[in-house]
Amino acid sequence: MFGQMAIDPMHQFQIDEYFNIDLGGFDISFTSASLAFVVVLAVIFLILTMAASKAKIVPSRIQSVGELGYEFIANTVRDTIGEDGMKFFPFVFTLFLLIFGINMLGMIPYFETPTAQIVVTVALALLVFLTVIIYGLIRNGIGFLKLFVPSGAPWPLLILLIPLEIISFFVRPVTLSLRLFGNILAGHIVLKLFISFTVALLGLASVLSVVSVATFGLALAFTALEFLVAFLQAYIFTVLTCVYLNDAFHPSH
Repeated sequence: MFGQMAIDPMHQFQIDEYFNIDLGGFDISFTSASLAFVVVLAVIFLILTMAASKAKIVPSRIQSVGELGYEFIANTVRDTIGEDGMKFFPFVFTLFLLIFGINMLGMIPYFETPTAQIVVTVALALLVFLTVIIYGLIRNGIGFLKLFVPSGAPWPLLILLIPLEIISFFVRPVTLSLRLFGNILAGHIVLKLFISFTVALLGLASVLSVVSVATFGLALAFTALEFLVAFLQAYIFTVLTCVYLNDAFHPSH
């Protein structure tokens, strides 16, 4: 049974329940995914607290990390939305750190990767989607609907373009959630397969055990790639969040 679990690439996504909690019919049990969120939030809080406390003109290493992260996301917000978009900087910065932290934690053996669970990525995507709609309506009122009317297009063409714009807008949470979920899930499956093949080949007392050297090298290379993907997927989610928020600030095309 252990061997079957070791080679099963989907077993790593099984969520374990630690404490069963039922609140008015809602299951809010504390699971391995919950633990991953708690660990990531605790690490983020600790790093940012250390970076912000005892700030110096000549920054320490931890302060430099905090300042670089701040400027990196702040510049992304300014470049995508403009200076007005900085009011959403805490929201965007938190999203980036949370997704990046979870992706990186998932690279550590025996830790859950919540971003490989579709329910988590859908929740994050819906949070962004609803934030855009609510703020867009608050800021622009009925003018937010200009988002669905491409400026400069001849009115006969609008009959075709407006439905397409509406469909494109409401598909956003689907594509946003599936992109993050699919990349993290696929990467972890492939990495687990490479590692399982390496372990299986090492156990063979034959010439096939030599092949394990190649699979081990591929596993190392793919691990490095997965660390890059962990960052890129967090950044892509952040950039798309800024792009969608930009529509709430500037609904006219």
